[in-house]
Amino acid sequence: MLNNQNIVAVLGPTNTGKTHLAIERMLAHKTGMIGLPLRLLAREVYDTVSARLGSHSVALVTGEEKIIPSAPKYWVCTVEAMPGDLTVEFLAVDEIQLCADFERGHVFTDRLLHRRGTSQTMFLGAATMQATIADLVPSARFENRSRLSKLTYAGQKKVSRLPTRSAIVAFSSEMVYSLAELLRRQRGGAAVVMGSLSPRTRNAQVALYQSGEVDYLVATDAIGMGLNMDIDHIAFAATRKFDGIGRRQLTIAEMGQISGRAGRYKNDGTFGVTAQAHELDIETIEHLEDHRFEPVKTVQWRNRNLNFSSTDHLISNLKAHPNRQGLARSRPAADIQALEILSRDDDIAAIISGADDVALLWQVCQLPDYRSISAHDHAGIVTRIYRFLSSADGCIDEDWFARQLSFCDKIKGDIDTLSNRISHIRTWTFVANRSGWLKDRLHWQEKAREIEDKLSDALHEALTLRFIDRQTSQLMKRLRQKEEFMSTIEQDGSVIVEGETIGQLSGFRFIAKAAETENSSALKAAAAKTVGDEIEARATSVVAMPDQELSLTAQGKIVWQEAEIGVISVGDTVLKPKLTLLADDYLQTADRAAVIFRQQKFLDRHIATMLEPLQNLNDDEAITGLARGVAFQIVEGLGVIERGKIADDIKTLDQSARGMLRKHGVRFGAFHIFIPVLLKPAPTQLRLLLWTLWQEKNNKLDRSTLPQVPGQGLTSSPVDPSAPPAFFQVAGFKVCGGRIVRIDMLERLGDMIRERVFWRPMSELSKRPEGSIEGGGFSVVADMMSLVGCSGDEFSNILTALGYKAEQRPLPPVEVKEADVKTEAAPETEASTGDSAEAPAEVENTPDEPAFLEVWWPNNTGPFRQRKPAGSKSTGRKPATRPQNTGKKPYKPKHSPAKKPSRPINPADSPFGALAALKGTLKK
Repeated sequence: MLNNQNIVAVLGPTNTGKTHLAIERMLAHKTGMIGLPLRLLAREVYDTVSARLGSHSVALVTGEEKIIPSAPKYWVCTVEAMPGDLTVEFLAVDEIQLCADFERGHVFTDRLLHRRGTSQTMFLGAATMQATIADLVPSARFENRSRLSKLTYAGQKKVSRLPTRSAIVAFSSEMVYSLAELLRRQRGGAAVVMGSLSPRTRNAQVALYQSGEVDYLVATDAIGMGLNMDIDHIAFAATRKFDGIGRRQLTIAEMGQISGRAGRYKNDGTFGVTAQAHELDIETIEHLEDHRFEPVKTVQWRNRNLNFSSTDHLISNLKAHPNRQGLARSRPAADIQALEILSRDDDIAAIISGADDVALLWQVCQLPDYRSISAHDHAGIVTRIYRFLSSADGCIDEDWFARQLSFCDKIKGDIDTLSNRISHIRTWTFVANRSGWLKDRLHWQEKAREIEDKLSDALHEALTLRFIDRQTSQLMKRLRQKEEFMSTIEQDGSVIVEGETIGQLSGFRFIAKAAETENSSALKAAAAKTVGDEIEARATSVVAMPDQELSLTAQGKIVWQEAEIGVISVGDTVLKPKLTLLADDYLQTADRAAVIFRQQKFLDRHIATMLEPLQNLNDDEAITGLARGVAFQIVEGLGVIERGKIADDIKTLDQSARGMLRKHGVRFGAFHIFIPVLLKPAPTQLRLLLWTLWQEKNNKLDRSTLPQVPGQGLTSSPVDPSAPPAFFQVAGFKVCGGRIVRIDMLERLGDMIRERVFWRPMSELSKRPEGSIEGGGFSVVADMMSLVGCSGDEFSNILTALGYKAEQRPLPPVEVKEADVKTEAAPETEASTGDSAEAPAEVENTPDEPAFLEVWWPNNTGPFRQRKPAGSKSTGRKPATRPQNTGKKPYKPKHSPAKKPSRPINPADSPFGALAALKGTLKK
């Protein structure tokens, strides 16, 4: 008969002293029992009580460990392992809100409904259970306790910036390990606490944290179940977890249980998010800070009235539905799954002959699946044990059991290997603690515990070696104690702390060594003051220095003493780029503002100096009307614009307007309107940078695809077809056929051509320039080709691209005097034989090559505007272009074959004819 009198539910958030209260109440009675949610917590409470009363007065009972003296007064147990045949004055169950847990909840609900102390019963947990307890246990009275300290949300922080005495909560071993690795590199290391750890390993890890050897703890949500440590801040690395079925969002109540571990006794605590977790919403934050959570409306339940007459009856009983409001049948756990698998085994069915056999089968099926293997694999272990227990001997074969232990008795291996062995030994420890399963139960309990302790120590050592760098940890301790460190900055910027080079100071930025050591972060922190002082001194120097000590690179970086301290980006206009400071957080706010102001001044003056004509042209308010439009286009083109694009505007400009533009250095060339002084290398580099930034702003350009500008001194170069023509124009070149040619050289070429095409004698002494053709046009001379650095077809393609066309004009016949021919041919005669000279008629034979001259004209002028003279023909030259990949031979300009003249050339009429006759004579 249950004693439903004096039932107390002590409810409230974490850090309200509920567990401490229950222990004190228990010890105030002659006998007592407390059920706790974790083996780790049970061991902690057992150690506390044992230290006060002596080990002879208290028993520890968990699934894997039993320490039972001859006459204990008090029993500390896990909830699942609470002995059902004991009567005690005081009985308590901690974390009673776990009645709602899908996996273990039915056990807690069973204790709520059916376990009582003879004098007092106490249920401890969250206030969310009040309504449910009131409904299920109407006689219960409630004690509501308030949190002893304040809990505040601290926002999102990087792992490396979390405050000391922080616990980071993750929901998988992989995430726990990665976070601990990061903390090793950044802060010297972290202790690790997971529910799967043995109590011995867990206690050793917690001792590292509690002693201050490490300032950080990485844990699973097991930390929320009453593990008491000095934690100031809880950081969620994730807010989703796998609950055995799928990944789901943590409930606010679950988050409250975990975050409540921050702050001990009357010390306030904080909570926040880090790593992969997103910022919490306002509503969630308010609920967590105020400890307001949704009440538990339904708890998990499993039928405890079992019929062992057959496995079918047993399974039917276990799957029965509750008959009262607020209870929900729990989903089938590993024990029911194992029972169903074994009930379908014919060999097992043959063994079962009565209710005792079914009861034993159910007892074996309750073996926990510590290894988290598949249901069928776990059922295989259960089957083997049941066969042993059903044999004539009635016990597990000890040789077989010894072999299972020997597989675990190996301390070499990594963390995962050792953890796996511990999960195996936990299974055999559980078996060794079952009454009647082994003949020499005490021996095997001791043997299994010995192996577990060895594995636990090895795992603790492996965790410590992997996740704690003791040198870095000591450095961090010295930092917290504000000890002085030996740190210096060398002339080359090397930062040295305690004899170790940790990085380089470049400008206002600290650059860590590429291959960081484990204690690099701690050393960097130790050097913070020295680095900060040096950066402050550098800021003072930069603010006071002249412009000559700063420079702007072609990539847009502002450089001081070979270090980059700023970078420019596109601004509101092409001539007003923005400046971004390149500096670490070491540079304080006031110094940062002063350095930015100084760099901006340098940048403004540098642009004003390099591009002075362009700036003046842009700012001259006297330029109005059409001239202002032309000026705007010149500025927009950064000092260069093709004449053809604004030809109509240029024709309309009067001389006064042109004069205003010329005052700023604008030249009106044949092909371009440009400012020659801006084509020099330094202004060109700056103009290209500003143009590139402007193009990138509109996503029209990828800077990495731009070719190199031809080196200084080159007047032309083969064109790179991947670059936009506008790039070459800003660089001071024009694409002409297959080459790019310097704009100023093209204009000089245009001047030279214009002089020859339109030459008129100014007096009788005027001499026609070389290449000027009587009647108009011009022929190519060496000076023209030297201007642009190419010849032959390449030069012809340039002329064609500039708008010139060529024709093959026949030379007039030339009359050659007979005497001249004989005189020239005399050396070829053989005077000793007396032979006579060749007759003059022989000299007038047709020469081998036709006498044609290539004459060029501006397009739409000369012969290309009127009917061509008889006998002349156009060469039809076109710019040579890069061939397309069509599989055909690339295009190459061809000359039309010349026709032979209709009559022989008279040498007397032309010097060219005389030369041709002489050539023919010499060949004979």
